[in-house]
Amino acid sequence: MKQVLYIVDVQPSFSPPAKLVDDITELAKSLPSIASVERHDESVTPFERQLGWKPGKADESLVPADRIFIKHGYAPPKAAIDYLCSLDLDRVLVCGIQADTCVLAAGFSFFDAGLQPTLVPWLTIGSSLDRSGALGARLWQHHFGAVLAGPDELEI
Repeated sequence: MKQVLYIVDVQPSFSPPAKLVDDITELAKSLPSIASVERHDESVTPFERQLGWKPGKADESLVPADRIFIKHGYAPPKAAIDYLCSLDLDRVLVCGIQADTCVLAAGFSFFDAGLQPTLVPWLTIGSSLDRSGALGARLWQHHFGAVLAGPDELEI
């Protein structure tokens, strides 16, 4: 199976648990990997004005990946989507930070681009609304259907 791991916003601004970073890093060693990093640019996405919060201007991915894409806002940048589409993949494995916001936004973007987004829920955490990520996994299942049950479904 031709697949890639897409890692959403595992960066200092979101204070990911060390175990999550370690586990995603291990998986990224065995698959082609792409990571997104959310950077703040108020002229592009009004996080500070509307939410009173902003990600760091210089955050870097805490997970080494083959490709890193900088994004502003919830969804992946067009360059990341174009790159994924150019790979002719069977599926895009998605994990990372904020299952119910940024991870879900990646799922919608990939789905709309004709890709097969597949959630890796044990390597995904939710926002402060639901840190467990269960809400995001339920929404993902409802909209895209593809949620892995465990590591044996990775097909590495």
